[in-house]
Amino acid sequence: MATFLYKLGRLAFRRRHFVALIWVALLTLAGVGAASAPPAGTTSFSIPGTEAQKAFDLLEERFPGAAADGATARVVFKAPDGEKMTDPDNKAAVEKTVADLADGSEVASVADPYRGNAVSQDGTIAYASVKYDVSGMELEDSTKDALEDAAQQARDAGLTVEIGGDALQAVPHTGATEVIGIAVAAVVLVITFGSLVAAGLPLLTALIGVGIGVSSITALASALELGSTTSILAMMIGLAVGIDYALFIVSRYRAELAEGREREEAAGRAVGTAGSAVVFAGLTVVIALVGLAVVNIPMLTKMGIAAAGTVAIAVVIALTMVPALLGYAGRRVKPAGAKGKLLGRGRKSADQATERTEGAQPKANLGTRWARFVVRRPVAVLLLGVVGLGAAAVPAASLELGLPDDGSQPTSTTQRRAYDLLSEGFGPGFNGPLMVVVDAQGSDAPQQVFTDVSDEIKGLDDVMAVTPPQPNKGGDTATITVVPDSKPSSVATEDLVHAIRDAGGDIRADTGAETLVTGSTAMNIDVSQKLNDALLPYLVLVVGLAFLLLIVVFRSILVPLKAALGFLLSVMAALGAVVAVFQWGWLSGLMGVEETGPVMSMMPIFMVGVVFGLAMDYEVFLVTRMREAYVHGEKPDEAVVTGFKHGARVVTAAAVIMMAVFAGFIGSSESMVKMIGFGLAIAVFFDAFVVRMAIVPAVLALLGKRAWWLPKWLDRALPNVDVEGEGLRSLGDDKDEDRELVRT
Repeated sequence: MATFLYKLGRLAFRRRHFVALIWVALLTLAGVGAASAPPAGTTSFSIPGTEAQKAFDLLEERFPGAAADGATARVVFKAPDGEKMTDPDNKAAVEKTVADLADGSEVASVADPYRGNAVSQDGTIAYASVKYDVSGMELEDSTKDALEDAAQQARDAGLTVEIGGDALQAVPHTGATEVIGIAVAAVVLVITFGSLVAAGLPLLTALIGVGIGVSSITALASALELGSTTSILAMMIGLAVGIDYALFIVSRYRAELAEGREREEAAGRAVGTAGSAVVFAGLTVVIALVGLAVVNIPMLTKMGIAAAGTVAIAVVIALTMVPALLGYAGRRVKPAGAKGKLLGRGRKSADQATERTEGAQPKANLGTRWARFVVRRPVAVLLLGVVGLGAAAVPAASLELGLPDDGSQPTSTTQRRAYDLLSEGFGPGFNGPLMVVVDAQGSDAPQQVFTDVSDEIKGLDDVMAVTPPQPNKGGDTATITVVPDSKPSSVATEDLVHAIRDAGGDIRADTGAETLVTGSTAMNIDVSQKLNDALLPYLVLVVGLAFLLLIVVFRSILVPLKAALGFLLSVMAALGAVVAVFQWGWLSGLMGVEETGPVMSMMPIFMVGVVFGLAMDYEVFLVTRMREAYVHGEKPDEAVVTGFKHGARVVTAAAVIMMAVFAGFIGSSESMVKMIGFGLAIAVFFDAFVVRMAIVPAVLALLGKRAWWLPKWLDRALPNVDVEGEGLRSLGDDKDEDRELVRT
């Protein structure tokens, strides 16, 4: 592989005009496709294999049109202090608002609160339900304006009015912190390279890759039903890995220049060595993201595949466009360790770089000094790292999972205030009603079955209200709405869902009728259970495949095993930090978390996938340098120090950049994106600076030569991918000698 990538790097360097033209054309094509594509509609959230999804499908079959995915709104009214909603003036204001809402062009129906028993018992709160013909993302701005104008008229009449539901749903935005994250990345690159040109290359290539990836997702969003969150997550991951991959190749290029090689040769060697690590690091990220398909949640699968596609683009751009841009940059990209402007051209600059490497021994850099410290005290460093991560992981034992609803919105939003008003007037369970679907097809007395199910539910604990059964036109299926006495995310509500399902099992045994529970609350419970059940198989698949890949890369059993165990430590510590901030409220003000609550159900498995891929990035980049030194004859401890000498500075810069990019998404208006941004940023911190920079060298120092042990039969069976670039030693050196003879 190293030889192939070496030739690819040199080709891209020579044919830089052609390579740049291809990527600019792809970016233009993707941009045109995104601009001309129809707007994405609402993403269908289906959970195959769950009872809630089965009930939803039955509703679509037996109640055509009743389960349409049109937007809904609840306009909640509260009377002034000392008044009631039934007072003539207040009632007139509400009826006028309802009449105004019914005039909308996209409005399907409006339920008058006085006719639909939607006034609280104390008479202070009422609500009007509005249904639309299209989804929230497809509503015209004029329709949303009409909804807000009608609410404002009621406010002018003296009422408190708030709007809940998804009618006011907006595309999530990331805020200014995303730009700050990119700015921090730029500063780190400038400090790392000491050159604006060299620092600009990783940023430019990453932005081009993300532009192609996100534009392609936008172009396909409508056809593939990709949600707005998909493109944000692809941008988040694509920016981080795109900058990092280009950073490693540019760093290796500067190191090759410092050894006196010509620029084209240096570009080829950089792609052949660091590029090999980029390929395998990218493969681990792609495996982790595509592996999310095993969960069998279509939305999660699409998010993973879209992000994986962006990572794949970042890898190809790093291997082709980075050497092409290095060709354009010429002498403005200086050899590693060079100060000021390069003097002279051609052989003169190369000779100066060679003199720097052959002269007096320079002072050991910080990475070298740290590695020597760890090698001298491996046990203390190992224990401190493991205990520290274990302490950070403690809050993960209290992890509570759920899906966000209006109750998790900031208190400054009208959706959250409407949620609170409904809880105040109708009870905490009113915002999460359960939909019970009774399928009595084939029963001799379906009406009696519906009544029996309703009576059975009324006798269960934590039930506040049960509506009369509503049969379909065929009379063989009915829906029953159950309002719990507890809030939707509570354990009591989850127990009620299980109790209804248990009672349904008894009814089916007696009558043959099937009772199913659905609704957003039941769907959340089923999603959490499905994700919990899928976590172990997902870990086995992803970690297993990556373990095999790393055996090929490092030609070792213990190094990949150590990498996997270190990942588990970092991901558990990161989950603990997420629980502490988003569930317990620690530092919530600093992170912009206005409302604490359960952690998003998808967070653990999504974090496992992404963090595993990113963790293996640093493992590959750092340990391949150690492997390279060991293969070339250094002792195990010396190889660890050499790996840190050449890789610690770059890996540190890459980690800081990735943390900055991820942290930039904490400013998102979407709670899921905010949580993922924080989780990934803190996970990179734990993995890069605690696991890879402390635990890994400590373990390798303790293992010594055993770290690189591989059974002989397995060594013969494995393909030689030559990540260390061993095949380039004689190839490149011969060409350098030929050029030297020509010059002399």
